[in-house]
Amino acid sequence: MRNPFLTYPSVTRLMVDDNVVIFGGAFMPFTHHRRAHRHGVVLLVVALLAAVGVGTAAADTSQHRPAYHFSPAKNWMNDPNGLVFHKGVYHLFFQYNPLGDRWGNMSWGHATSKNLVHWQQQPVAIPFDANEGVFSGSVVVDTTNSSGFGTTQNPPLVAMYTSAYTAASGRDGIQAQSLAYSTDDGQTWTKYSGNPVIDIGSREFRDPKVFWYSPAKEWRLVTVIANEHKVLIWRSTDLKQWTRLSEFGPRNATGGVWECPDLFPLAVDGDPTNIKWVMLVSLNPGGIAGGSGTQYFVGDFDGTTFTADGPASYEPPAGTLLQGFEDGYSGWTPTGTAFGSEPATGTLPGQQTVTGYVGKHLVNSFIDFDAAQGELTSPSFTVNQRHLNFLVAGGRHPAVPGATQGDPGGQLFEDFESLDSATHLPAGWTATGDFSGYGATSSGLPYHQGDKVLDTCVVPDKCDTATGTFVSPEFTVTRDYVNLLTAGGAHPLGTSGPTVVELVSGGQVVGSVTGNSSGDMDWRHIDARSVVGAQAHLVIRDENSSGDWGHLMVDDIRFSDTAAGPRDTQTTVNLVVDGEVVRSSTGTDSEALDWASWDLGDLQGREAKIRIIDHSSGGWGHILADQFMLASTPAKNGTDRASWVDFGRDNYAGVTFNGLPDDQRTTIGWMNNWQYAQDVPTNPWRGQMTMPRTLSLVSSSEGPQLRQTPVTGVDKVAVNRDKQQAKVRPVPSGEKATGLDASVARVDVRVALGSASEAGVVLRRTADGAVGTKVGVRGDGTLVVDRTKSGDVGFNALFASVEEAPVTVRDGEVTFTAYLDRSSVEVLAEGGQRSVTDLIYPPASATGVATYAVGGTAKAIDIKVTPIRP
Repeated sequence: MRNPFLTYPSVTRLMVDDNVVIFGGAFMPFTHHRRAHRHGVVLLVVALLAAVGVGTAAADTSQHRPAYHFSPAKNWMNDPNGLVFHKGVYHLFFQYNPLGDRWGNMSWGHATSKNLVHWQQQPVAIPFDANEGVFSGSVVVDTTNSSGFGTTQNPPLVAMYTSAYTAASGRDGIQAQSLAYSTDDGQTWTKYSGNPVIDIGSREFRDPKVFWYSPAKEWRLVTVIANEHKVLIWRSTDLKQWTRLSEFGPRNATGGVWECPDLFPLAVDGDPTNIKWVMLVSLNPGGIAGGSGTQYFVGDFDGTTFTADGPASYEPPAGTLLQGFEDGYSGWTPTGTAFGSEPATGTLPGQQTVTGYVGKHLVNSFIDFDAAQGELTSPSFTVNQRHLNFLVAGGRHPAVPGATQGDPGGQLFEDFESLDSATHLPAGWTATGDFSGYGATSSGLPYHQGDKVLDTCVVPDKCDTATGTFVSPEFTVTRDYVNLLTAGGAHPLGTSGPTVVELVSGGQVVGSVTGNSSGDMDWRHIDARSVVGAQAHLVIRDENSSGDWGHLMVDDIRFSDTAAGPRDTQTTVNLVVDGEVVRSSTGTDSEALDWASWDLGDLQGREAKIRIIDHSSGGWGHILADQFMLASTPAKNGTDRASWVDFGRDNYAGVTFNGLPDDQRTTIGWMNNWQYAQDVPTNPWRGQMTMPRTLSLVSSSEGPQLRQTPVTGVDKVAVNRDKQQAKVRPVPSGEKATGLDASVARVDVRVALGSASEAGVVLRRTADGAVGTKVGVRGDGTLVVDRTKSGDVGFNALFASVEEAPVTVRDGEVTFTAYLDRSSVEVLAEGGQRSVTDLIYPPASATGVATYAVGGTAKAIDIKVTPIRP
């Protein structure tokens, strides 16, 4: 576990109820300047923790409070930690902020259950302190008292967690593995005086999962070096002294950092003579559905080394090599300075380790760090095969339509250079809220103009938590567009906590722009054509108090007859035909090259060029490329090659319980996604866990696959006597209400597609059909979960989505089961071999069930709704 905003080490402070507390652990977003906002660490009165985290919330959004999934009474929660079964009790520890509903102050929360359905939240187990945040880890029952923390008559529970060190520790940003122990069944914990027990001096070394390895009668441990996509395996006899044995990875999906590993045995098809080992590795970003996700590997473990099934490395399809860069650029033409005069020989100075290229050379524009810009263009070639495969990495900066390079011109309205000495604002400007008395400041932001910008991160000791407005004087609108530079939070109007610049005329907001989730200033425009000739003013509004870019920077406001496009910051690989870009790919904010493939079926016989572009000088402002090959079949990237625990957006960091028999291997994941986790519309809590699931391995044509089934406790609270059923046949195109009702329920569905290209059910539907979540199947063998109309989807631009998972259509039919709770849907298909987990936020009135069909008439849809009443 970590702060999700990949980070430079830093510590800030936050005022909570007049107490100064550590916020953000050891990390803050890497893309912001944080000019004057590094503060010393101050001590927190730890006794405060005992009084928070378990109270009843007064303003609870009860329509979204889960009925049978764990959620904390209040405050922020993310990764499950320390899952352990001990003396008939399931213990769930978890990443927790005892002082707020945003990520920060990382501590271990604690909850217990007798059946994995009914949970009792306990006091905070392991709190953060001035020297460390308490990041993810695991708990074991030390039955032989190998650690010496207890006795053989009263064996201790031992937790291993990641110490995320703060500046006060003298090791700002370092991550190491530490121990805590409990001799009262997990109620109180003592940190080991010899901490840390494993320290490799890394800032990306975390998430220890300890387990007992019976053949050697020793402990084993898996951890990650997150940014290197490696799992490290360790051994110990006493939990204190550890020896490194081996490493696994990089392999398959590497589009984000690796986190939260787990390693455990399972019997294939329940056969105790056929044991395979499963390694779980969470990934953020780079999940199959976008953002956070968890992949798994099946293989063998000999106590020292984990060996995944299948070839150790991926071999792309054979083809015709256009360029591998082993003999220089060989006819390719560089312009600008980003690509130099010859290919790079791997990692450049100051760069994270580059992996995945072939041979000794590759294209790497990390010259002069990210500052240099330029292009690299190939000679013309004839497209004579179906696919162009190549390796790519670097920054995720796609080409944006209308983007331009250079200054857009126009009449300057305000550049914040001439300020009133009292208000620190230009003449006529005013401030409200936290910003009263504050104004423009000197800036080192990339791409700003002059010396100063107006930055809502200006209030000392507040920054993101400050809210209010800056308001311009009235002016007459004389041009069609207001062009301006912005940066900071991308929180548009209509979302929770906007950070926006508004054009206001006649008391109405005519238009607005927001930031770009970056510290790089970029051009934006507001269309003012409807109010030309009218009076207007600008409002710079910051209502966002989160730590997720909860501020906005503004500079160089101009009036113009033309709209300023965003700055062209692409880092792309392009195919150019007749002067037009017809295919384009970009990196994934990673230095690990992976395969991309373009289908050129419509371009056969055409002349084309490859153009690699680096127009970015900001974060991840470079591009890597290698091995351009024409081939008859596409190459698969790591995401496509990986096996995924879940194909939805909201199942991350899942690990399994220690203390259970292997045939009861049980997992819980965090039901959320770092893309929008801090914005989800729940109050006074943020975060919930997935439904606990039992894992097994089943044979398939592609080797053993993971199967997930709900733990028995879930089905025990399903009330069969109140089940409702509907058999709809035929099912015409469109939606049709069934009269069934389901809000917290198990919904079993059989779809016979008939002539329909897609058919299924609409769950949590309002009577007018305006709200509903579609769960259906397509004739091509795709399970679909569509939450684009699932209720509140506007709190973050990345939330509304359609998820897809592969399934087998047998005789035109597919069956699946959807487990509904007040703010989630978990769909299991293929006997549990396919899972899609998504958050949804419908109104309480959305309880209807409908059928739907697309592109024809479905033969039949059978539905059984069984209420779940914990």
